[in-house]
Amino acid sequence: MNHTALQLLLAGIVVLPLVGALAALLPAPPGLRGKNPDQAVLRHGVTVTGAVLAAAIALAVGFDHARPARMQATTDISWIPALDIRIHLGVDGISLPLVVLTALLTFLCALYCYFHPPVTHHRPSKEAQGAARASGGPSPKAFVALLLMLEAGTLATFAVLDLMLFFLAFEMVLIPMYFLIARWGGAQRQAAAWKFILYTLLGSVVMLLGLLLIGVKSGTFDMVALATDNGPKAQLSHTVQLLAVLAIGLGLAVKSPMWPLHSWLPDAHTAAPTVGSVLLAGVLLKMGTYGFVRIALPITPEGMHTFAPYLAALAAVGILYGSLACLALVRKGAGGDLKRLIAYSSVGHMGFVLLGIATMTPTGVNGALFANIAHGLITGLLFFLVGALKDRTGSTDLDTLARSGGLRPAASGAAALLPAPSGAALYARAPRFGGLLAFGAVASLGIPGLAGFWGEMLAMFGAFRPAAGLSRPAFLTFMVMAGLGTLLTAAYLLLVVRRVCMGGTVDLAGAAVLGATDPAATGDGNPAGKGGAAKDGTPAAVPVLPDLARYEYAAWSPLAVLTVLAGLWPAALLGLSDPAVQQLLGGGK
Repeated sequence: MNHTALQLLLAGIVVLPLVGALAALLPAPPGLRGKNPDQAVLRHGVTVTGAVLAAAIALAVGFDHARPARMQATTDISWIPALDIRIHLGVDGISLPLVVLTALLTFLCALYCYFHPPVTHHRPSKEAQGAARASGGPSPKAFVALLLMLEAGTLATFAVLDLMLFFLAFEMVLIPMYFLIARWGGAQRQAAAWKFILYTLLGSVVMLLGLLLIGVKSGTFDMVALATDNGPKAQLSHTVQLLAVLAIGLGLAVKSPMWPLHSWLPDAHTAAPTVGSVLLAGVLLKMGTYGFVRIALPITPEGMHTFAPYLAALAAVGILYGSLACLALVRKGAGGDLKRLIAYSSVGHMGFVLLGIATMTPTGVNGALFANIAHGLITGLLFFLVGALKDRTGSTDLDTLARSGGLRPAASGAAALLPAPSGAALYARAPRFGGLLAFGAVASLGIPGLAGFWGEMLAMFGAFRPAAGLSRPAFLTFMVMAGLGTLLTAAYLLLVVRRVCMGGTVDLAGAAVLGATDPAATGDGNPAGKGGAAKDGTPAAVPVLPDLARYEYAAWSPLAVLTVLAGLWPAALLGLSDPAVQQLLGGGK
């Protein structure tokens, strides 16, 4: 594909979501309005995100795979000449997979929302949704517009090659995500949204200072020129690099998220709507780690070399911290939330990404980039599944889902207690749903043959032999800590599968004794046998949960298929990223 066509594709990928967001707020044309205006605007979201995905796939197909280290589809237009700020776009083997991942996840979210329209947590019925819109409450128009704005900001972050444009795109995603959480989130959504915006804004302010320092001292904001050893980077002294890495690193670490700057993440994920959690975990967290690879490593290598051991130490602690937090949440009787558990697991998984970057070796950085993509696929799938599980059962509480949520009062005000009903034993009640949830959990624990394995393994290999000048004993310690984290990860994810998919352990004898005093257990006042036993004394059938719907197959199957493909054919990603990483670490040579 010729250069002009690639240019137009990349520009369209960045601009089309913005145009679509504006169009979503306008009245639908009469011929496209249909019977339901809400469905029309949701269909608009599917159409725009589908067009962006098609363009991203075309860009990937037309990309010169023989030269992935070279910036391709470049556009370079002067924007603010006085400050030498340019509209500079381009992709290489590092950014192209992230562009495609963003386009894919956003399209799948839009497709899911078309069949499962977003609602506020306290207005679940269709009648209440209509009343909310009539009274000026959250509407699909605003939802689709925010979703497309979020996509535009994320795609621009991975495509721009100017430090100031990077900052603007980096900040652009904050407002849409804030409103998605605050307007369509669950319990404690306002507090979670404010925590998200304050943490990320404060980190971004510090990052801006570092970016300005580089631009002022070097005389340019062009990321390609700055990444070259004999270019403007030569103007950056060791002290300037130290200050720049410290400032930029803090801003990127908040978004990554790196322990101990992660505390906004569990609250944001727990409160966010399903598609908000998918995009937050799938692509927004990758903006922070991408910034380390695109800016910190090539532009300020001396400063990065100084801070690399500290970054690796915090990453290793984050791996263990995330795993231990998940073990505490999955423990019986802890009242842990499954959505919160997956959020904490992201702290551990992103710790592997940061550890790989901190090694400053091709092996480690390639592992970090691979883990970025794997985490987006697997955790995106898990958040889809947990959101659907909450819709089916009304809860993401692990004790409730595992039938260990305690006891409930018996019917008719009797003093006896019965085991609380729940959404447990997914294998029996919704086998395909339970099987897909187990697949996501197994993929997340990093089993060989699936996408989660390669990134974490390469990150630890990088820590085994870090870059010259870095303390090998220290990095060997971090590697051991990361290895322990993989064992803890396997433990809590297998416990999740055991409790949610297979059901918790139930004291059947105790339940029978307690149930004997309950009128529902003997069928009195319960002709259908619901909640206990039928009149003939046979146990009541376990309520059946809806299994996977067709639209859920359509929205989730691509993530499962790509998880398997990336695990079996890692060269597809590593072949793109490795030449670009080699050139990046080699000073642009």
